Formats: sequence, structure tokens, C-alpha cells
Amino acid sequence: MTHLPTPELKFFADLSVQVDKPIEVGHTVHGTRRLIPILGGTATGHGWTARVLPGGADFQLIVNAQMAELDARYALETDAGDLIYVTNRAIRTASPDVMAKLIRGEVVNPASVYFRCTPSFETASQALSWISERLFIGTGARHPDRVVMTFFEVL
Repeated sequence: MTHLPTPELKFFADLSVQVDKPIEVGHTVHGTRRLIPILGGTATGHGWTARVLPGGADFQLIVNAQMAELDARYALETDAGDLIYVTNRAIRTASPDVMAKLIRGEVVNPASVYFRCTPSFETASQALSWISERLFIGTGARHPDRVVMTFFEVL
């Protein structure tokens, strides 16, 4: 049998995404739905920066007292003027009491929350086209006014 390489991770970017108050849709047939408007923010990689454009949102499904599925969609504008469309799916789990604090917008210790994501990128930029051809994973933390994440390219 051929030995396949074990994937490695390479730092891609740190993001800080400013968010507004949640829009509580309520309990639906699939779970509790929330929309979190994205107000702006920053992204910083090796040798580049970008701003998170306002107008995106994080579409959340609170599956149960311990788990939320996140689906954030937003755009970045790099310091070179290139636009990047981001789709970032995530899972956030914690004990029911920690999750309840997060949902209420309270401060929690990020170490008590499992927050992993799989961002993907689309761009019309020829210089950045490679990001649409790679897999990325990340880790994050939710704060009352922002979400911070670190994204890694899977090598």
C-alpha cells in the first residue's frame, strides 16, 4: 500500500470580526435559528492585511444545549484592493452552562469551548486564485462584540 502524506498546517491569517447583536429567529423545526450581523473587522496574514467588509452575517443553528452549527458569509478587501468572498462553516460546542452564557453574550473562557471551522474562499483576483484551490481549517473564540479566528492552510 502506498504511504500517503500526513497533512500539515501552515498559518494563513488571523481574523477579528466585529459583530452586532443577534437577531433571534426562534425555535424552528431544525433548532433555534439566530443571525449575527457582521459589522467589520480585520484580517492579517504574512505580508498582507485585509478588512472585513460590513454586510455579512453568521447564520447560526443552535442544535441543542451543547452545540451550535455556524455558517458565516462575508467579504474581505485586501490592502491591494482585491475582494475575497468567505464562506466559513463551524462547530461550537461546550457544556450547557457555558453555551448558555455565549448565547446571552457573556464573556467565557475560550479554553472551555470547542470552536473549529472550515473556511473557503472565492476571488476574481489572479494573484490570489490559489486560495480557491486549497483547503483551510481554523480555530476560533467568541467574545461579546467580536469573533477571533486563526486560519491554517492544509498542506
